[in-house]
Amino acid sequence: MRLGYARVSDVSQSHDLQMDALRQAGCQHIYVETASGSRADRPELRKLLDAVQPGSQVICWRLDRMARSLRHLIDMAETLRQREVGLISLTEGIDTSTTSGRFLFHVLGSLAEMEREIIVERTKAGLRAAAARGRRGGRPPSMNEAQVRAAKAMLRSGEMTAAEVAAQLGISPSTLYRHVPGGRGNLEQAA
Repeated sequence: MRLGYARVSDVSQSHDLQMDALRQAGCQHIYVETASGSRADRPELRKLLDAVQPGSQVICWRLDRMARSLRHLIDMAETLRQREVGLISLTEGIDTSTTSGRFLFHVLGSLAEMEREIIVERTKAGLRAAAARGRRGGRPPSMNEAQVRAAKAMLRSGEMTAAEVAAQLGISPSTLYRHVPGGRGNLEQAA
């Protein structure tokens, strides 16, 4: 039996291209899902995997429609192999029920893993180079040094509450406490 799986990430996308290809490939039943690929809880994929029998073939339009990561894809293919179920990707032309298809699947998987590791290495090198030049990544602090000093002075004076100080500076009380831990009580102990 040929079982198809079609997935798009959100409702603004269409399943039509995948559905047409899966029908043309002779799928008797197609499981259709609208969910992010990163989600582990995809009910239609779970139903598909529960429905497969030895000798079945699971067909997808592209491998990235099936799995949330390379590791997940390899594990899924191995589970299907142990259950005597083939995995076919129409776009990549991979059929894991054949020896050459399994070989190609693992070569492509290895290349994808290597590419990911190279991207991670380049990103880390770029971050180190930027740090060496004095650039810090991430969101800028919500309070600068002058604002922190002003907040401490206003809190020490005792004339304003922490909420009033935060409102005066245009920040939330939680931001104030993040930059002035302990608030007024901590400032009085430090004095």
